[in-house]
Amino acid sequence: MRALLQALFVASVAFSVYTLAGYPLLLALLTRFRTRPVRKSAVTKSVTVLLPVRNGEQWLRAKLESLLALQYPPAMLQILVISNGSNDDTDAIAQEFTRTGRVELLRLAGGGKAAALNAGLERARGEILFLTDVRQSLEPESLRHLVACFADESVGAVSGELVIRDGTTLEELSVGLYWKYEKWLRKHESQLDSVMGATGCIYAMRRELARPLPPGTLVDDMFLPLAAFFAGYRVILEDSAKAFDYPTALDTEFRRKVRTQAGVYQIIRLYPQLLTPRNRMWFVFASHKLARLLLPFALLLAAVTTFALEEPWRTPALLLQALLYSAALFDLWIPEEISAKRISAPLRSFVVLLAAAFCAAFVRPSENVWKETRVRAAGPLR
Repeated sequence: MRALLQALFVASVAFSVYTLAGYPLLLALLTRFRTRPVRKSAVTKSVTVLLPVRNGEQWLRAKLESLLALQYPPAMLQILVISNGSNDDTDAIAQEFTRTGRVELLRLAGGGKAAALNAGLERARGEILFLTDVRQSLEPESLRHLVACFADESVGAVSGELVIRDGTTLEELSVGLYWKYEKWLRKHESQLDSVMGATGCIYAMRRELARPLPPGTLVDDMFLPLAAFFAGYRVILEDSAKAFDYPTALDTEFRRKVRTQAGVYQIIRLYPQLLTPRNRMWFVFASHKLARLLLPFALLLAAVTTFALEEPWRTPALLLQALLYSAALFDLWIPEEISAKRISAPLRSFVVLLAAAFCAAFVRPSENVWKETRVRAAGPLR
């Protein structure tokens, strides 16, 4: 029995190291020898912008101004605001912009983001769907960069890059550091073939590849791009197409991560072929998305089985884990000016995101999952 527990310890540690460091290193090695370039060209296709929003009065005016400032032929652009059960001034603000003749307002009684997007899909007239969220501003050339990728007939969906403004606290900086790590992975996966999802606030896809979303879908930015992927198309990252956002605090990021990781569980149920040879990127999905779901359980198993180790290995292993988790815990009380905070803050972010992935395993999707993301907004986004 002890030998089995020791083997489980070794396996769980090896899995964790591979997930966090081994897979990125392998990805970097693979992209040195094999990449699939995208044949981009300055094409102009008709585009429908789908902007679902619920109680977005704080952000909607700036967002619509950002959309109207896009360097794209106005006659080729349909901007559709889908107000889903808003009870603030969202509808009134959108109504103001309809007078320009370039914005349409679609009011719904409610039903969640999936219902809002489905209503938008029915109203869409463009060859390309451009999906975005209300809070983030867009670089004026972003849509042109996305559409240029569709000159390549193998491309079915294109994700832009979310640029998170630098935080003013080490907590916000640590959350931003995680996002930079995530974007690095996606960039290299795109170079190989495809990413297994898009950035929700800035992505586009061919209209004919879109499928209606099941009620309660948590991650439209995986469900819709994967429809294109399993139709035989690529889903790529175009990092010259940029959206800009404010930094978020760790408690906000925890709630967002619970939702998105629960969404991955849901996506596996909706697309079971992700785990089969029908997924030509199964290695990427298993090493990135699936491994992230399993990581907190692997680390928990490592902590428990440490006690089965023999000396001189048991004590150092226990002390190292105790030190790391204690530093993450005590970060709550370490002042910003203390240099140790530069170590404890990233550790705390790591542990909180692990906890989010653990909690996601027990979330039951429902239609009532559209929650406002709270940020500390201050100053312009660029």
